[in-house]
Amino acid sequence: MSQQKQKSQESNPNARWRLEGHHRSAIACFFGELVATAVFVFIACMGCVETPLFQNSHFRSGLTFGLAILIAIQCFGSVSGAHLNPAITLAAWLYGAIGWIRAIAYFVAQAAGALIGYGLLVAVLPGNSIKGVDNPAGVCVTVLAPGISVLQGVFIEFLITCCLVMVACSVWDPRNAKLKDSVPVRFGLTVSCLILTAGLFTGASMNPTRSLGPAVWNDSWAHHWIYWVGPLVAGAVTSLIYRMAFKGDEEIDLRTSDAKIRMIGEVIVQ
Repeated sequence: MSQQKQKSQESNPNARWRLEGHHRSAIACFFGELVATAVFVFIACMGCVETPLFQNSHFRSGLTFGLAILIAIQCFGSVSGAHLNPAITLAAWLYGAIGWIRAIAYFVAQAAGALIGYGLLVAVLPGNSIKGVDNPAGVCVTVLAPGISVLQGVFIEFLITCCLVMVACSVWDPRNAKLKDSVPVRFGLTVSCLILTAGLFTGASMNPTRSLGPAVWNDSWAHHWIYWVGPLVAGAVTSLIYRMAFKGDEEIDLRTSDAKIRMIGEVIVQ
């Protein structure tokens, strides 16, 4: 086999530069996750800019984050799954949706993508719109609101990330295999809802690398660890609970009458 492969490469010089299918897929997944995270951070954080010339609001920022998630998932969901978030990737690994090697690659891609995305924002906007009187810590930097303690901040990030990861686990559930078309909209609305709910208290990060990019570029590290501990613990806990207690074993078409009868029967038996 090796001799045949060598002969084919000699007869076709371009063959040696061609990657095998699984290698191409792995590279596409890595760069898809990197670009998706960069696009998300760039669009979402640009929507948080607030200066005397560019007025903003909490509602607008929350809506922008949700729509940025929608764009990233719609563009790259079929490439890498568009996790965009180490908490989601950790949950996916514990759930069994991806392997540990891909999970590590995604962590790296997400961190790099967040730094690149926010770096583009710094490059295209004037300096006083990134860090100024209205944003002393820096635009889109996640900080605790006055009156919110560190413990409260951790639990708020933990709880809202649990909600986000629960949505992700339901997407990976085999019983929802036929309901993939609405995934970008579902995630976008979920993120917007959670930011509108908790954004005024902690910034509603739910995503360590989303907090990392702004923190690095603005050198703002106040209570930064909260935005790693809360979401990552939530990702692990929620994924394990869903896998052990709620995960289905097979695909069910909920549109058929047989499926409805089956679901009713399972509820009655339980």
